[in-house]
Formats: sequence, C-alpha cells, structure tokens
Amino acid sequence: MKYQDDNFYIEKVLNGDSSAYAALVAKHKNLVFSIALKILNNREDAEEVAQDAFVKAYQSLKSFENKSKFSTWLYRIVYNAAVSHTRKRILETIPMDNYVIYNYSEESVRPGIEEVDENEQQALLLKATKNLSDEDNLLITLFYHGNNSIEDISSITGLSASNVKVRLHRIRKKLYNDMNAMMAQRLN
Repeated sequence: MKYQDDNFYIEKVLNGDSSAYAALVAKHKNLVFSIALKILNNREDAEEVAQDAFVKAYQSLKSFENKSKFSTWLYRIVYNAAVSHTRKRILETIPMDNYVIYNYSEESVRPGIEEVDENEQQALLLKATKNLSDEDNLLITLFYHGNNSIEDISSITGLSASNVKVRLHRIRKKLYNDMNAMMAQRLN
C-alpha cells in the first residue's frame, strides 16, 4: 500500500479523525517492532512495548512539534520504552564493545567476499549480523533497514552523531571481518 506523508495523517488525527492513526501504525509497525525486538530479544515483550509505544505516541500526538520527522520521534519513544523495559527486567549488563576491531580495509576483504554469489553473501551477512550485540544490531537496522540518517539515529538512541558514525564504521568492519572468517572456515 502506498502511504501519504506522515504529516497528512497527523493532521487528520489532530482534526478529530482518530481512524487516520491506523495508517501511521500500519506504515511504521514493522520497524517499531524490529527496534523493540532488537533491544528486548523477546517477541512477546517486543509486541507489548511496540503496542505501548503506539499508544503513547497517539496520546502525545498533540505535543509533537515537527522539529524532527514523525518516524524519528516515534522510534525514540519505542527505543526509550524498550530500554526502560529492559532495565526493569534484567540486571545483567553486557559490555558495549565485547570484541576487538581489526583495521582491515574494505579492499582487502572484498576480494574474498566477492568470490561467492549474492545469495551466499546474504547468508553470510545474516549469520554475521547475529553475532552483533543488540545495540549494534539496532544501529544497523535503523541505518540500513529504516533508512534513518545519522542525525535521526542520534536522536533515537541518544548517542552523539559522531559516536553513531564511529559505531557504524566499526560494525561494518566487524561484519566484513566475520564474513571473511566464515569464508576462510569453508575453505579449510
């Protein structure tokens, strides 16, 4: 389904057509759920947090000031709700950088990766992504799947824009490194 700009639906909701909010939910539900799931690692909790975030966004829609995109504002609500839910649920802490990043250039890794077809590359990427921390996985999801800008991700996560850039760079290097290692294992 082709959706209108978010502001079209927001205006309708603010003018009394509460049914227009359903289009905003339908438009953003997949990424909202993905954000919650990446943080919570539990489908039921993610569904609950996603639903609560949509309700909170609806109730707070009058306070939305259009200083950022609606999606950025909504994803920030989801992110905060999921993090709060995690804090309530888990006392365990996970180090943010629990791996070593080696300084491989993209050019040195690419020849090995390009030796396999696109389907194998996708499978390797999916497998390598599963080795990322939840927060790193969230950053990749927001950037590549959500098509959010660095500034939007910064607003959503509370990280500085430069920190987001550095983290994305390190994540990509880790993914290249992991994919290359998986390929080397196949050859041995």
